[in-house]
Amino acid sequence: MSEKSEAALSLFLDDRFNCAQSVFAVFCEAYGLDKESAFKVSSGLGGGMKCGELCGAVSGAGQVIGLKYGQTIAGDIKTKNDCYAKAREFARKFHEIHGSIVCRELLGHDVHSLWKNIDDEETKKLAQELHVTVCPKLIETAVKILEETGY
Repeated sequence: MSEKSEAALSLFLDDRFNCAQSVFAVFCEAYGLDKESAFKVSSGLGGGMKCGELCGAVSGAGQVIGLKYGQTIAGDIKTKNDCYAKAREFARKFHEIHGSIVCRELLGHDVHSLWKNIDDEETKKLAQELHVTVCPKLIETAVKILEETGY
């Protein structure tokens, strides 16, 4: 396991940042963004925005790709399209490994329903179990793909 993977997993499991924050934060400083800002801008993306949509590890990776390759000049369609192509390639690789990029499909549960019922002890136990069994693998994959593709 790489240093970045270990750091991302520590942020997620030990420091209790969400999946998107954990992926984004281990890359952000290399592209000029401080960790505090990275934590803030990615804080709403965990658990597919707590709706079970796009996996937070995938959206965090998308932020890394955007930070490195994103369009900054109005009308710069080439840069915009190149960034989109890199994001699609990341998503394709992640999907190839895990069979989906959708949080609820990856977890096998609807995150929105879990969080609506989190006060129920059985639901809380399931959410905690998924947090330590499934999510770390997804975070590790996201970091690994980013590293392998030169981000």
